Amino acid sequence: MPMESDLTINSARFLAENVAESTKQANAVLADITANSPKWYQVGSARYREMQESGKTPLPPPVLLPNAIEATAPSRDSARQIPVRVYQPDNEPSKGIFLHIHGGGHVLGSHDGQDSSLQTFANGTQLTSISVGYRLAPENPYPAAINDCIDAAEYLVDNPSKYGVLRFIGGESAGGNLSVLTAIHLLRSRPSHALSGLVLRYGQFDLGLGLPTIATPPSEKALMIDRHAMERFNSAYAPGLSFEERRTPSLSPLYEDLPALAAASPNGLPPALFICGTKDPLLDDTLLMSIKWSVAGAESITKIYPGAAHGFTVIPGLPAAEEAKKISVQFMREKLDVSSSV
Repeated sequence: MPMESDLTINSARFLAENVAESTKQANAVLADITANSPKWYQVGSARYREMQESGKTPLPPPVLLPNAIEATAPSRDSARQIPVRVYQPDNEPSKGIFLHIHGGGHVLGSHDGQDSSLQTFANGTQLTSISVGYRLAPENPYPAAINDCIDAAEYLVDNPSKYGVLRFIGGESAGGNLSVLTAIHLLRSRPSHALSGLVLRYGQFDLGLGLPTIATPPSEKALMIDRHAMERFNSAYAPGLSFEERRTPSLSPLYEDLPALAAASPNGLPPALFICGTKDPLLDDTLLMSIKWSVAGAESITKIYPGAAHGFTVIPGLPAAEEAKKISVQFMREKLDVSSSV
């Protein structure tokens, strides 16, 4: 009998010949945007956020839906409240909560920046989508962002009568990082609560920037991010820390002892969906984190998109983005069915 590997990879997803023409066209636009648009660290973080809101960057401004609800969650700091944005399913009773944590390098983005996408998730999964308006760096460096995400998550777990049971946590890029860290915290602080799953799109799981796809200088034009851009973000979020110091599990979940965490948790680790494109400098973050999730005995589903760049899921109309959205909805629906049958 031929020897079989304990790990299997669909290598076809990594081949250049399988990159769709629509993805190539999107990448050409992204390369131009990346090269010619102003950088947040050149104009200042606050000014750049204002430019994003008013559509003065190459990307379109956020479109706000009138049916989204602005609300708050309590903070560990009694002098403030954490803003959240709530999206109820249209014409269907909610089966629980999908807690969304936006990306933006811990510096940019906002909880009202993906209304259409989060409403789509709410309708497709029959879950109430809730987006967290966590504090941003450099004005509020680590641990402000993760504290806000944890506080919001614990509030939702402790108060299911408010919006329902917290079922899923997910986000993109820095939001993927904060999603995993929040889930890990809940495993320790609320061990009896079982999440149905995590939805992690091109997350940054190693703030040390030492993995090959981010550490190696690109042979092509940068698409959205490169190591220099990520170092700017990370220095704003965790100032004064060396690359080695940023590899602590409290910042970089790739270095968490996941098998020990799973063994100590009554329900183990929740299932996780990992999504990333092959042109994303954070590809190794996704590949290694998904493998470590599996090694810890949890279900880990990894979907790779040939040629897709960092942030590809937020490009309107891009076929790869639409497929990734459908995969995310399918994952959550399947895990909800499993949860309801237990």
